[in-house]
Order: sequence, then structure tokens, then C-alpha cells
Amino acid sequence: MLIERVFVRGVVAALGLGWGAAFAQTVGELPSLRAMSQAAGYKAQFTCSGLFNGGKTLEQIAAQELSNIYPDYGPAMALLPDAQVDRENKIVSVPYVNDMPPRIAAWRPHLGCGALPPGTRDTDLLPQIDIDLPQRGSEDLWPMGDRLPPESLQGDLEAAAFDGAFGGEFGGVTTAIVVVKNGQIVGERYFDGFERTTSQRTWSVAKSIGATVIGAAVQDGIVSVDQPTEIDQWSAPGDPRAAITLANLLHMGSGLDSEPAGNRTDAIYFGGGLVTDHAAGNLLAARPGELWRYANNDTMLALLTLRQAIDDDEAYLRYPFERVLYKIGMLNTHLETDWQGNFILSSQVWTTARDLARLGMLYLQDGVWEGERLLPEGWADYVATPAPSQPPRADQRPSRGYGAQFWLYQGYPGVPEGTYAALGNRGQFVIIVPERNVVIVRRGYDYSGERFDGPAFTAAVLAALNTE
Repeated sequence: MLIERVFVRGVVAALGLGWGAAFAQTVGELPSLRAMSQAAGYKAQFTCSGLFNGGKTLEQIAAQELSNIYPDYGPAMALLPDAQVDRENKIVSVPYVNDMPPRIAAWRPHLGCGALPPGTRDTDLLPQIDIDLPQRGSEDLWPMGDRLPPESLQGDLEAAAFDGAFGGEFGGVTTAIVVVKNGQIVGERYFDGFERTTSQRTWSVAKSIGATVIGAAVQDGIVSVDQPTEIDQWSAPGDPRAAITLANLLHMGSGLDSEPAGNRTDAIYFGGGLVTDHAAGNLLAARPGELWRYANNDTMLALLTLRQAIDDDEAYLRYPFERVLYKIGMLNTHLETDWQGNFILSSQVWTTARDLARLGMLYLQDGVWEGERLLPEGWADYVATPAPSQPPRADQRPSRGYGAQFWLYQGYPGVPEGTYAALGNRGQFVIIVPERNVVIVRRGYDYSGERFDGPAFTAAVLAALNTE
């Protein structure tokens, strides 16, 4: 208890608050030192990403990125001072205890913000890459450019579906919608204060971006989905994890223990931890391929497999941009890493609604873009084929199945069979409807109990497009 009192006293003093009153309010509920470090890392990471990836104001970040956080970090977050922002060097610092350096996140071109480990201020630890960003002219047409033909937008779609989405009819808080049909944007709208270049965190939509990068590596012969991953951390003779294949990871069927929750990898996301320490260190809980378990670690390990197969750190960091993203015009997309350069493609991507629409178009075109095959023939079918093990299903109601880092819509009224989606927390949707040649992107800030109904909105959009 003495350590916690001293540490909280330091925080309160830094905030300029009276120690007695503050202590009286928090006694018995003092955040641990670990919780304070994690909360400070959260604030530094998402302030940095919101500012320098997203182009947001500090007020927007406070309202959208730092509100409704995990309840276990609430008391710690309430004690933290304002983030210190070095705009010239694109560094954000958040003090949290008086005898340790602040938690720091720093921005890099292409790679966005990286969190330093607790205990250091050395931003030179973070890897960087130098890539010439393709230039878009003001007259370049969609999808490689941003100019739309004046006749492309459909007013009936706006009235029939968009009004409902932004008015709360489908739940949640909508910030952006883009609808693409036959390769053209036919509907688009943004929340007040947002525009087409405003970037948001993808949350788990990043997993589908990760699967796309893996697909390119399969096309290039760098990895094979059916072979063991050969991850270095599992290479000791007799290690049973050596049997895990890349397909097992893509299908969320690694069998690795991910208790207590596979969607909580805080130590990596904002704690300053490493993929190689945290994701690769878990033991088997089931035979690979036999148990579906949603786990951020499986996605991160799939990308670690690619890194070790490429065996060139700079080439690995350049690969997603040069091989896929920039080829299809996803120029407003940042793929963030840990401080040793491991991509965190289970969640830590910031991008725009239009860039996600481009991703969906790549899948409608079976991995071909402007005549160049970027993904293996049939990769779109591969990611949309049910994995060997599936999420639990209690009855025959409409449900979401799982493919390879994409979700499968099954039995929803008005939604054609074969529809699949990249889905992320707080209402991030990229819905791909091959039967209608349609992509629907919806971004939002939904919270528990206010979630957006993606299938109902999809049905409304398709009805408005008269594509039955």
C-alpha cells in the first residue's frame, strides 16, 4: 500500500490537486502502478494516432478516442494529466508517476504511432521506413484518385438508407458511409467535423487487411498457408506449437491459450509490449485446427510468420505498402507496429472510409487491380469459405460465421448468401456483397448497447439500389 500511496501522491501533485481530498476520494480504489502505466500508454497512443494519423483536434480525440474506454482503466485515466504534445516532432507524452519517464508514443510516416516501452524516452527505438508516397492529382478519377463523376451519387440511396444510419435508426453513432457499386461510389456521407481524409482506428477490420497482406505473400511464394509457420519462438525440438500452420492462424484456430479474453491484448496495443514476447509466448489449449477461438494473437502471429519468412526487417515493413496498399490507392492508411517493428494488424490501423472501400473492391475483383494480380486467384473465395472450426451457434437464427480473418453473414433477411465482411469494434464495417458487386463501408463510434446493425443497413442499402 505504501508504493501506491507514494505514486498517487506524485500524480496528484503533478495535477496540482490537494492530496488530502484526492486521497479521500480514491482510498480503497487506488489504481495499481500497472493500471496507471497502461492508462497513460492508452492516452499517449491514441492521442498521437488521432492527431497525426487522423488529423483530429484534441477536443475530438477526447470525445471519440479517450471516452468510453475499458472500465478497468477508468479510475487511472481520471488521475492522468493532459497529454504533452510536441507537434514539430510528432511525439506525445503522458506522465503517470513521478519517478519514471512518461509514457510516450511517436509518429512515423507510413507506420503511424508506436508506443515506447515503459521506462524510456528514446524514440530512436522505433523503426522507420522511407517510401515515395504515390501522388494523386485533383483530376484523377476514383478509385486511384478522389474525383467522382457528377452523376455517380444516388439521391434515393441517401434518403432511404443514409438518413436512417446518421439518425440512429440502425443504432450507434455513424461517422462515415461509402457505398460502391460496380466500381463506382454511389453514396457517401460524413459526420459533422469529418471529411473523406479523416482517419479512424479500424479496430479489428485491421485483421482483414492483415489477411490481404498474407494473400500477397502467398501470391509471391513467400509463405504457404498449409505449411507450419516455423516461428522462431516455437523452434525448440518437441515444441508442439511447431505444428500450427498459417491457415490455423488465419482461421482463428491456432489452439493457443488466450485467456481471459482473446480480444484484449493491451500489453501490445498500448502497454509498450512486444508481439514476440506476448503473442508468441502462449501455450496450447487445444490441438491446432480443432477449436475456434477469437484471438488478436493469431493475427499478429500470422504477420510475424511473414516477417520471419521475409527475413529482412526493412523489406518487411515496406511490403504491405509497396505490394498492396499503395497499388490500390490506399494512401491514407497507416499500419502501426510495436517498438521492434512487428505489425499489430489485429487492430492498430488507421484509415479512411474510402480506403476501406478500395480494399473491398480488390476482393470483388478477386485480387486483380488495373490488370495486375495482387492476390492469388481464388483468394477472395478462400477468405470467405467457412473455417474448419466455427464460432458457437446456439440455434438457427441468422448468425456470423468465420472464414480467414473475415466474418461470414449467414441467413440475414435481405442480405444475399455469400456476403462477407471485415468487422471491427465500435461499429467498423466493410461489407462485401459479391452477388450484387457492392461494397458498403460504415465507420462509427458505437458503445456497448448502442451497436450498429450492419446486416439491416446492408439490406436497406441493397433495396435502395434496386439490386434484387
